[in-house]
Amino acid sequence: MRRALQFALAIVMLAGIAAARAGLPEITLAIAGHKITVEVASNDSDRSRGLMHRRMLPENRGMLFVFPETALHAMWMMNTYVPLSVAFLDEKGVIINIEDMTPHTQTPHAAARPAKYALEANRGWFRKRGIEPGARVEGLDRASPAR
Repeated sequence: MRRALQFALAIVMLAGIAAARAGLPEITLAIAGHKITVEVASNDSDRSRGLMHRRMLPENRGMLFVFPETALHAMWMMNTYVPLSVAFLDEKGVIINIEDMTPHTQTPHAAARPAKYALEANRGWFRKRGIEPGARVEGLDRASPAR
């Protein structure tokens, strides 16, 4: 009986996490002719949670972090299972720098100069497509403004 209760609680918790994830808006961005569909994290709670606890990220999917101000933002991989690359973008959507990140680390990966957005994708996604700093991300106007 106790084991069944623990299992039921685990299912309820996982369903809650999935429901919270399902609420994030999605948009499709284009970079140098390549498309990526992203969940938009535009408030403190969603930005803090990011892609934590996910076991996989489908190809051509990611997360766009929209910050309330242009600043020297940094990302890390606490409780994140999927190896990721992050591109920091200025307010015009131009990629400032791209960093590869290792799962379950708290090493900060920072924008090389003030950024308005951070775009996370599977590690190597940008490199495999020849996307480098200076490329412009199209479609950011469809992202929810930061709250």
